[in-house]
Amino acid sequence: MTAIKAQKRINRKRRIRSRIHGTAVRPRLVVYRSNRNLSVQLIDDDKGVTLVSASNMKAKENNVEAAKVVGTEVAKKALEKKITTCVFDRNGYNYHGKVKALADAARENGLQF
Repeated sequence: MTAIKAQKRINRKRRIRSRIHGTAVRPRLVVYRSNRNLSVQLIDDDKGVTLVSASNMKAKENNVEAAKVVGTEVAKKALEKKITTCVFDRNGYNYHGKVKALADAARENGLQF
């Protein structure tokens, strides 16, 4: 059952990535969710470079509150590098719970997508 679920997420990810592309002016905000951690990166797909990244690896919890902290952190780092707009890539995950909390926190702190 788990392999089928993972394969479905990969198929959704491929569909999304066929339409989304990040540039230096408007990078791609990618969310990765594991069982223990949540990480996010701003990627310039033209150069293949990660511009900004943040995660909750040092935090002891992996919940919606931790996702809000990660969203705030990535937005602040992006604004320091003068990045104000981005394209949101949910990476095949449902836009619900931690992913939604992260996106809302990033929007509240100045990122536009």
